[in-house]
Amino acid sequence: MPVSDKCSALRARKEVGPPIAALTAWDYPTARLLDEAGTDLILVGDSLGMVVLGFPDTTHVTLDHMLHHVAAAARGCREALLVADFAIRSYDSEAEAVETARALGDAGAEAVKLEGGVRQAGKVKAIVEEGIPVLGHLGMLPQRVKEEGGYRTKGKSTDEISALLKGAEALEQAGCFGIVLENVVPGVAAEVTTSIGIPTIGIGCGTDSCDGEIAVTSDVIGSYPWFVPPFATQRADVAGEIRRAVSDYIVHCQSAERSTVPAPAAP
Repeated sequence: MPVSDKCSALRARKEVGPPIAALTAWDYPTARLLDEAGTDLILVGDSLGMVVLGFPDTTHVTLDHMLHHVAAAARGCREALLVADFAIRSYDSEAEAVETARALGDAGAEAVKLEGGVRQAGKVKAIVEEGIPVLGHLGMLPQRVKEEGGYRTKGKSTDEISALLKGAEALEQAGCFGIVLENVVPGVAAEVTTSIGIPTIGIGCGTDSCDGEIAVTSDVIGSYPWFVPPFATQRADVAGEIRRAVSDYIVHCQSAERSTVPAPAAP
């Protein structure tokens, strides 16, 4: 299906449903499994900084990291819309944003995602004019974790609510086909959702407050046990299964009888 049709189909889900189901992937097998399972949107998120590369947050992720993982995920994605995050400091100007979007597209992304509201509208418009779809991102912005001193729920004050509403409106007018809302007070997320004509995809916003949901795949399948966000629902224990399988393998290796190979006869 052409990319424009995929984006149009996702936009239509705001009115006709069902809610959008989105997940993250950073490699070929994960993207292929998610795609085969029927995931609507697959995001190559900069969360790979933590759950793949072992960094403390997303601010260490580079454009080269993103290009590498986008290319891998793209090889496994056929039906879902494949969206790529911008790395921090790779879209500081409109010209740089367009250049980075093109690079991500060349790597295999069908759309791109950037963080921020009103101040990013010009960049969104410039990217969309290049024919590249854009997914917005409002609420808690992981790339600003150092500036804000941690991860904090948004929409608790009048100013924050106003900023979210204005940001959503600006992103819609600039041409975004949808907006991710991260860690926003559920009632406020619902207010933002009803205020715009494009779908919102929530993470950490409660249930039924957005037009869809996105989750970090490692949280869903339990493959990264060292940290699980309080709002995540773990539906499997892949880490536990890996430990069990590897333990069984080690026992097998250490208990196996070694065959004795006779030494070659002396000439």
